[in-house]
Amino acid sequence: MGEKRKLQNQKNMAEYLSPGVYVEEFESGMRPMEGVSTSTAGFVGMAEKGNVIGTPEFVTSFADFTRKFGGYLSEKAYGEYRYLAYSVEQFFANGGSRCYVMRTAASDAAAAAVSANGVTIAAANPGKWGNEVRVTAVRANKGKTAVLEVNGDVYTVANGSAFAEGDTIAICEDGKVVAYNKITMAQGNTITLAQPVEGDIVDTDAVPTKILTVCEMNIEVAYRDQVETYEGVSLNVGSASYISKIMSKSELVKVDAEEVADGVNPLSIFNAADAEKAVVFLAGGSDGSKDQITDDVFMGVDGGPGKRTGLAAFKELNNVSIMAIPGVTSPAVQLALVTHCTNTGASFAVLDVPQDLVKPNDVLKHREKVDSDYAAMYHPWIQIYDALNKKPSYIPPSGAVCGIYARSDVERGVHKAPANEVVFNCIGLSCLYNKAEQDILNPAGVNLIRALPGQGIRVWGARTCSSNSLWKYVNVRRLFIYLEESIKSQTNWAVFEPNDEMLWSRVGRTIRAFLRDMWRSGALVGSSEDQAFYVNIGRDTMSQSDILNGRLICEIGVAPSRPAEFVIFRITQFMEES
Repeated sequence: MGEKRKLQNQKNMAEYLSPGVYVEEFESGMRPMEGVSTSTAGFVGMAEKGNVIGTPEFVTSFADFTRKFGGYLSEKAYGEYRYLAYSVEQFFANGGSRCYVMRTAASDAAAAAVSANGVTIAAANPGKWGNEVRVTAVRANKGKTAVLEVNGDVYTVANGSAFAEGDTIAICEDGKVVAYNKITMAQGNTITLAQPVEGDIVDTDAVPTKILTVCEMNIEVAYRDQVETYEGVSLNVGSASYISKIMSKSELVKVDAEEVADGVNPLSIFNAADAEKAVVFLAGGSDGSKDQITDDVFMGVDGGPGKRTGLAAFKELNNVSIMAIPGVTSPAVQLALVTHCTNTGASFAVLDVPQDLVKPNDVLKHREKVDSDYAAMYHPWIQIYDALNKKPSYIPPSGAVCGIYARSDVERGVHKAPANEVVFNCIGLSCLYNKAEQDILNPAGVNLIRALPGQGIRVWGARTCSSNSLWKYVNVRRLFIYLEESIKSQTNWAVFEPNDEMLWSRVGRTIRAFLRDMWRSGALVGSSEDQAFYVNIGRDTMSQSDILNGRLICEIGVAPSRPAEFVIFRITQFMEES
C-alpha cells in the first residue's frame, strides 16, 4: 500500500492545466540485468609495430593482430621477450574471440622519418618496420588562370575562385614551371604575392600560355600491402587539406609541419630532385637494443589519459577480465600485473613460470613470491609449431590458458573451473610432471598442464595464488568478479533516485532476479533459493545517518559452486551371504 501511495503522489505532481485525457508512464518493478563479459583478455608485450603510447588496441583475430602489430619476433633479436604474437595466436586458437593488446618497445627504439623544409613525416610508432614505409608524392595543379593586369605587387587574374591566402602557386609558361610564389592576400580576382615576379607574366590571349596555378600534391603512403592515399594535399596552413590535417588519421605515419618557406616547390619537403614526383623511404627506424628492455618497459608509465604506456595503459579500460604478460616472469612485472588486477577488482591475472624451472622446489620458490586471489600460475611451457622458424618451439602457456578461460566461460559459464580442458594446437610440453610432483605443486597453487594418456594435453589445475582458503579456486574468484561487475554496471539507474522504500524494493527485486538466474544455471549451490543466495536491503542495512548521507547499502550473500577437485570412489568387498 505504501508503494502505491508513493506512485499516486508522483502522478499528482504532474500539471493538469487544461481539460483532456492524460496518459502517464511510470516504473515500479525491477529492471532486467545482463551479466558483463568475462572472456575479454588483455595482453602486454613486444611487437614488430603498433602504438606504444595511449589506449590498448582492440583485436578480434590473429589476422587482425598481425595487421596492427606485425608478425612473430625472432629469438635472436628479442629472446625471452618475443612471445606476444605466439600467445595471442594461441588465445584465439583455444577459444578466445576478443582481446586488447598494448605494445611495448625498448627504451632506445626509434621511429623512422624523413624531414626537409620544415616538414617531418615519421612512422606512426617506433621500430625498424618504419624503414619499409614508402611515401610517393606527385605534384597536382588546381585552378589555372591568366594574369590580366599588374599593379605593383597586386595582380588581377581572370578567375581567382581557386586561390586563397597562404596557397603556394606555380608560374608556368608554355606548360613549364618557371617560378614558385605564395599568395599573401586574395580577394575575388585580385591577389597579392609574397615576392615580386621577374619578367612579364600578363597574358590576355584567348588561349594564354602564361598561367598561375595552385600547387598541391597527391600523396601515397605504403607499407607492404597496406596503402593510404591522400589527394589534394596542401602546404597552406589555413587550408582544410593542409598536410598535417588531412594525414592526421593515417595508421602508418605522423606528420609534423611548420609553415613552408615562400616560393618553393611543395615537393621540396621530400628533397626531391624531380619537380613533378618524389619517392622516398623513411629511414632511421630501430627496434632498440635488448639490454634496454627492462621491467619498467612492461609496467609502463602513467602519463595521464592518452599518454599511458605498458600495463598502465589498461587503466583506460574497464572491460578486460583476463590479463597476461606472456613469457615475462620477472617478479617485479608479475607483481605489478597482480596489483593492477587486485586494484581494479575486475580482472584476473594469468602468470607464467620461467621455462627453465623444472624441479618442484624451484617452481615453489617462484610461486611463493605471489599471494593473491586475483591471479593463477601455470606450468610447464607448451610446445607448438613455430611458423617463423619452421620447427617446434616452446612458448609460455598464459596465452592458451586465457583462451581456455574464454572458451569455458562461453560453453559452460564463469562458474565452471577452467580445468580438465584440452590445450588446442599443443604438440608437447617442456616438462612432463607425474602425480607425485603434482601432489607437491597443486596444493601450493601451481596449476600444471599434463599430458594424460588417451586424453591429450590438458590443464589439470584450477587454483589461485592465494593463501586464503576461501578463494583458492579460480572459478570462485572469477564468479565473484562477474557478479560484482554485473551488479555494479547494471544498477547505475538507481544513482540519484529518491532513497526510500520504493527504491529499496526495486533494487532488491532486480538483484534477486539476477541471482535466481545464476542459481538456476548452476553457478550457485543449494536446493532452494534461500540456500543459494540472499539479498538484504532496507532499514536493517542502513542507518538514518546512511540515508541522510546519500548511501544505499545492499547486503548480498551467495553460495558459489566449487569444483570437484578430488573425485573419490570408496570400494569395499562383501560376502555374498551378507
